[in-house]
Amino acid sequence: MRKLVFHIFRYDPQLEGDKPRMQRFELNETEGMSIFIALNKIRAEQAPDLKFDFVCRAGICGSCAMVINGMPTLACRTLTSTFDTPEITLHPLPGFELIGDLSVNTGKFMRALSERVGSWIHDENANNISIDKLEERMEPALAEQIYELDRCIECGCCVSACATKAMKEDFIGAVGMIKLGKFELDPRDKRTSKDFYQVLGNEDGVFGCMTLLGCQDSCPKDLNHQTQIAYLRRKMLMALN
Repeated sequence: MRKLVFHIFRYDPQLEGDKPRMQRFELNETEGMSIFIALNKIRAEQAPDLKFDFVCRAGICGSCAMVINGMPTLACRTLTSTFDTPEITLHPLPGFELIGDLSVNTGKFMRALSERVGSWIHDENANNISIDKLEERMEPALAEQIYELDRCIECGCCVSACATKAMKEDFIGAVGMIKLGKFELDPRDKRTSKDFYQVLGNEDGVFGCMTLLGCQDSCPKDLNHQTQIAYLRRKMLMALN
């Protein structure tokens, strides 16, 4: 049994006089221990005021995303046994409003991004749709393409790993392209290529991406960001013709 040493970022911006610091915790490793389990044990036994987020504990909600030994990823899906060293360092995701310690407000960011890019099906007849009417048929291959993009859990790992986003505050990032990409494919969305170009066809969209692929390297759902970004670039260039 190893003794794990955690170095955890601590700072509560709501607490007057508090300052950012790293705090050391020691913990005996158990079989199948994840970072999520370790954090709960630390909070239960050593630091009841430790702040971090979780909901599903199954890699579905994205709430427990944080920087683990320098890599943005999910605490619930990261086993302590994957690290050769017993020293584990935890930071909150950069690029988001800090709530406290390891907790950040990804929800506020994602909602604002959805409103900015219009992340919903646009149909002028949406208010007159009958709930008794059968849905339009869709080819299975197209439905699979849309589903693949819909697997994004909005954890924020791609945002934190994006060098372009770190330099350009208004860059929509991979998550914004994933959001819009699935509606660009969806035949139920009546927006044209030129409509999507208004959002994506600029330096804050697909043409600003430096293709360093930190988003793809850090995505816990293994989405193919490179293919999606390249596809949207082609579509935006075609929209100019």
